[in-house]
Amino acid sequence: MKDTVNAVNIVLVEPEIPQNTGNIARTCAATGAALHLVKPMGFTPTDAKLKRAGLDYWDKLDITYYESLADFLARHGQDALFLFSAHGEKSFADVVYPKPVYLLFGRESSGLPASLRAAYPDRLLRIPMRDDLRCLNLSNAVAVAVYEVFRQGRFAGLH
Repeated sequence: MKDTVNAVNIVLVEPEIPQNTGNIARTCAATGAALHLVKPMGFTPTDAKLKRAGLDYWDKLDITYYESLADFLARHGQDALFLFSAHGEKSFADVVYPKPVYLLFGRESSGLPASLRAAYPDRLLRIPMRDDLRCLNLSNAVAVAVYEVFRQGRFAGLH
């Protein structure tokens, strides 16, 4: 789809697992958030597992593809970016999110690149969890974050 200005934007940097991305696509369709996919990806947009996880919501989704992280940053590097990472020190719940906002999530296997985290240290957030575990599932983390943004806006536009 055409790159438009949405109040809430979910950015997946080099996603690897099609089912996670499909579930995230459903969350975006259900909330009206835009989905931004940064290549390379571990699957193609026509992957059957991706399509199945996204159900029949694909036509209700605002989705934009980027050839690389550099491509995404060239278009949105000055926007309100918030990076979700186990390396973050600030809780995602301690932030007042502006609109529009871009919530960035990294690869399932390795998270966001260190260079990106270093470029936005004041916007590096974590979802609190037990110390002895590595991370939440990507689609669950996205759902937690996107609903916090909508909660702050009193779920405007949702019922």
